[in-house]
Amino acid sequence: MAILTKKDFKQMNSAQLGEKLSDLRKELMKINTQISTGTTPENPGRVREVKKTIARLITAINIKQREPKEKPKKEESKEEKPKKEKIKEEAKVNG
Repeated sequence: MAILTKKDFKQMNSAQLGEKLSDLRKELMKINTQISTGTTPENPGRVREVKKTIARLITAINIKQREPKEKPKKEESKEEKPKKEKIKEEAKVNG
């Protein structure tokens, strides 16, 4: 089961996401030290789960940072540009 769900990510602000990210990185470091010393971790599947959750958190943080930076699209000119089909039809009629 996932450590955090999408619903959790959406409810957290960027500061909370940063705190959770640092906590998970510390946990991953502890697990990696257990593995490097030769002892088996309490839950070997937890390594993969923590790594994936860290990646999800980083993605959520990036998305939250981009939201205010999005610019509204400029309105296109109201004049219609001639389409290729119309040009071809005019060429057939005229020539």
